[in-house]
Amino acid sequence: MSQAQASAERTRAPFGRRSAEVVANEVSGGYRIVSALDREGPDPEAGQFYMVAAARGWGEGADRPYLPRAFSVAEAERGAGGVRLDFLLEDVGPGTRRLAALESGEDLLLTGPLGRPFSIPRAINPDAAGAILVGGGIGLAPLAILRRRLAAAGVPLRTLLGFRDEAHSGGMELFRCCEVGLASEDGHAGHRGYVTDLLARMLDGDQAASAVVYSCGPPAMLEAVRSMCAQRGAACELALESPMACGYGACFGCAVPLAGGGYMRLCVDGPVVRGDQIETALVDGAGHR
Repeated sequence: MSQAQASAERTRAPFGRRSAEVVANEVSGGYRIVSALDREGPDPEAGQFYMVAAARGWGEGADRPYLPRAFSVAEAERGAGGVRLDFLLEDVGPGTRRLAALESGEDLLLTGPLGRPFSIPRAINPDAAGAILVGGGIGLAPLAILRRRLAAAGVPLRTLLGFRDEAHSGGMELFRCCEVGLASEDGHAGHRGYVTDLLARMLDGDQAASAVVYSCGPPAMLEAVRSMCAQRGAACELALESPMACGYGACFGCAVPLAGGGYMRLCVDGPVVRGDQIETALVDGAGHR
């Protein structure tokens, strides 16, 4: 499947910004899972994102956030009243601090779903027999919804998650008790080291040619995944993060260098990209504030 074909088949956002009612805000380790009921929007695809802002208290105070923040959707479940959207976030700045403080009944302003989603494994590798999901820190969010949808389609899966330390970990409940390989840099859970150590063991076995790697996490981890897959001949898709102001490709704030020269706008040509399409996954300015 070409990128043009994939783009034509993505779920498109309704025009304009709309309100979604916050229905839950739960602690998950060092993170929070904020859930909102989107009564008007379509079901998002795995890997798509939303531009979000709080309806109240956004643009107030000395450290006020001016622009909405881009968040991948971690789960989406349709019910009688609309689509319940789950977002995984960490309080690291004025924007995420306000979102982390949202209470049930408040309004979350959102635009989306936006961007290019993950592809099915055989669209990337015709010989794919399964998928390997590799998540780092808060970046595990889009892999949670991807895991659920691939599992529903009967795709064999291996899930690997890594965290810096116990204070910067969470979101495990989004994976609904599936078997997960864990790594932590401080050794508090699973393998002491990087999640890419676990990936290397798999790819050095017999899975490099028979699986597709899907990954999301900090830029250094994504670049390690991209390089590792390139060296071993494994197909991969990466969900990248870059500064975004609009989500529609108008501001060119999320330009990412392509492997063959030139740039892509991550908000419309991504955030999910093939590992062999880009020059590097080390995107300047990544991270929510």
